Amino acid sequence: MTTEERRAFALGRRSFENGDWDGALAHLEPLVRTRPGFADVHYLIGLAHEHRGDLDPAARSLEQALRINPRYAEARLALVAVHEQQGDFDRAEAVAEPPPGRNGADGPLDPVTRGKLANLQASLGDAYREAKELGEAIEAYRKALDRCPHFHDVRQRLGVALREAGLPHQAIREFQRILRAHPRYLDAAVQLGLTEWTLGRHGRAVAAWHAVLRSDPARDDARMYLQLVRGGGRPTA
Repeated sequence: MTTEERRAFALGRRSFENGDWDGALAHLEPLVRTRPGFADVHYLIGLAHEHRGDLDPAARSLEQALRINPRYAEARLALVAVHEQQGDFDRAEAVAEPPPGRNGADGPLDPVTRGKLANLQASLGDAYREAKELGEAIEAYRKALDRCPHFHDVRQRLGVALREAGLPHQAIREFQRILRAHPRYLDAAVQLGLTEWTLGRHGRAVAAWHAVLRSDPARDDARMYLQLVRGGGRPTA
């Protein structure tokens, strides 16, 4: 970048951090005409449009950021969120899902080695999630599941991370996948109820927790959530 372009980028980022979306766009949009290959510029433009409620241009800018850098986890996460706001959940899922076999799930590695690598990737996801780097955490969990799609505990952690990242519809899909494969995986059923509650679908949440107690009357977490909502409280993870 030239000195002037670096200054424009710095001013655009500063405007963005201050919540001045119009100012951010005024500084950043001219940059994509002279420096179209900078993924960070497209990413910030996309976020600024999203904050303004302009979802179509937000999606276009975030898509361009991903074309430039397909491994841009934050841009992918932001694009999924935009598509969810648009109500296009199929498209959101298509963006969120990595290409099949990206990390060699069907490759020459033996199952034990694949499992070890998947667990290492999942541990990295846990570290990212603890550090509140949710985009990186989601990417790490998905890489682990590329290798071992049957690791239901990792898929549940992915679901929780998606909910924490503001993507409850994606989270629900992951919990439902677990329950289709393993109906008695009650931790996923409890988390499904919590996620339905965040969407305001309180009847579905209560039904999920009742189903947990029918399967295992000793599940104190499901009972606690039901008692909380009966008393007018708000369940939290």
